[in-house]
Amino acid sequence: MNAEIIAVGSELLLGQITNTNAKFISNQLSELGINVYYHTVVGDNAQRLKSAIQMAESRADLIIFSGGLGPTKDDLTKETIASHLGLPLTFDDTALSYIEEFFAKIGKPMTENNRKQALILDGSEVLANHHGMAPGMLLEKNKHTYILLPGPPKELEPMFQYEAKPKLIARLNTESVIISHVLRFYGIGEAELEHTIQHILDSQTNPTIAPLASDGEVTLRITAKSNNEQVAWDLIKSKEAEILSIVGEFHYGNNDDSLASKLVEMLLHNKLTISAAESLTAGLFQSELAEISGVSGTLVGGVVTYTEDAKINQLGIEKTLLDQYGVVSQQCAAEMAVKVREKFGTDIGVGLTGAAGPEPHDGQPAGTIWIGFSIKGFEPITRQLKLSGMRNTNRLRAVKLAFSYLMRLLAEKGYEKK
Repeated sequence: MNAEIIAVGSELLLGQITNTNAKFISNQLSELGINVYYHTVVGDNAQRLKSAIQMAESRADLIIFSGGLGPTKDDLTKETIASHLGLPLTFDDTALSYIEEFFAKIGKPMTENNRKQALILDGSEVLANHHGMAPGMLLEKNKHTYILLPGPPKELEPMFQYEAKPKLIARLNTESVIISHVLRFYGIGEAELEHTIQHILDSQTNPTIAPLASDGEVTLRITAKSNNEQVAWDLIKSKEAEILSIVGEFHYGNNDDSLASKLVEMLLHNKLTISAAESLTAGLFQSELAEISGVSGTLVGGVVTYTEDAKINQLGIEKTLLDQYGVVSQQCAAEMAVKVREKFGTDIGVGLTGAAGPEPHDGQPAGTIWIGFSIKGFEPITRQLKLSGMRNTNRLRAVKLAFSYLMRLLAEKGYEKK
C-alpha cells in the first residue's frame, strides 16, 4: 500500500504553523510497512484541493487528509472530497450530540456553523474525536482509501493512533504482524553511524533498518514482519545484537527513552541527588530533567548565574579565580559544580558555562563551552565542547552532552544503570 498525505490550510503555506502532522503520520505509517512517497500542502481553496486529490489518486492507494474539518467557512476538506466523489454529507448523531452537550455544559449557545463539524461523508466509518469536536472519517471508494483527520495535533494524533491505525492494520493483512523497535544513540553522527554499519544496511531484508537524525541524536528503527509476534521479536533482537556489537558504546536507550529520562532513571536507581549551576543554559539543564516524572526524587535545585556577579554572589566563587581564568574556562565550570553541590547538599553538582554565540564571550570563540561535574568523594571533572551550531542549538546540545557525559562518568565510578 502506497500513501500520500495532504495537509490542508493556508496557515501552513504562510509559515504560520509547522506541518508536524505529516511527520507524525509518516512515522506511524512506516511502522505498518506503508510507503509514503509524497507530502502535499494545499491552501483553503476548493479547486486547488480538488486538483491535489486527483493527483494523489493517480499515485497512491491511501490518501490521508489533515485539517479543514472545523466550523468556519474556510474549513472545506470534507465538502470538497464529497463533491469530488459525488457523495452527500450526512450528520453523525453521536458527534452532533457530543457538540450540543459541550455547549450546554459551558453555558453558551451553539451557533449553526458548529453543527457543520458533525457532518460526515455518507458511507464512511466514523473516527471518534475524544479530544475535540469534529469526527474523522475513513472511506473506501474506487479502489482508494480516504482518511480525514482534524488539524490540531492534540486531536489528530490520538485519533490516528487509536481509531484509524487499527482499521488500517485490519485492512493490510490480518495474518501479518509488523513490529518496530527503536535504538537511540548519542555521541556519534548519523553519517558515521551509517558508515560503520553500512554492510548491515546494504544487506537488510527482514527486518528493515531506518536511520534518522534529530537534535544531535541518531535513531535506528528496526522493523520486522512475520505471521508470528515472537518470530518478529526474535528477528529484531538478533539484528539489534548485531548492531550493538559494533556501535553499542553510543547506545543509551530505546523507543521513547531520552537522555534526560535515562539519567533520571540512573540517579534514582543509585539514590543520588543532583543540583546544577547554569550560565549559558539559563536553567535548561534543570528544565529538561523536570520534564521527567519522578525527578523530585533526585533533583534538589539549582541556580542560574548568568553574569560574573551572580557567580560571585550566588555561588561564592572567588573573584580572583574569574579574573585569572575568565568565566568561560575549565576552572570556572569546575568551581560552579563544586559550589552548587555544596550549596544544595547534593551528591552531584553540575556547572555549565560558555559562549553560546553568535558573538564571542569573555575572549572565547562562540561555541566554546565548559561543563563541570562534582561527584561526592571524587575530584571535579570537566569537559570542553567546541560547537558550531546556532545559539539555541548550542545550548540544547550542551545540556544533552552534559546528560551523556554524566551517565558515562557515573558508570566509570561504579554506579549501576537500571
